[in-house]
Amino acid sequence: MDEAELKRWLKEGRVRDDRLYEQYGRALEAEHSGEFVAISENGEVILGTDELQVTTQALLQFGPRAFAFLKIGARAEVRLLRSRK
Repeated sequence: MDEAELKRWLKEGRVRDDRLYEQYGRALEAEHSGEFVAISENGEVILGTDELQVTTQALLQFGPRAFAFLKIGARAEVRLLRSRK
């Protein structure tokens, strides 16, 4: 994979993660802010406070590269910081 392909692959992953978070993760912010979430393409979620445990369970249940992994509420913070530059 060359540099251009890598950049495209990373961008596609970010777009997918953003879409899944908006569809299924945003609604979890009020009750689960600060927790980790793995979201499959069909909207199944795994929640928890232990990053390794959520990741491990998601890999077993969804498979590699088949889910978005995020910290609930953190995406909005990153976007605010980026928009100020």
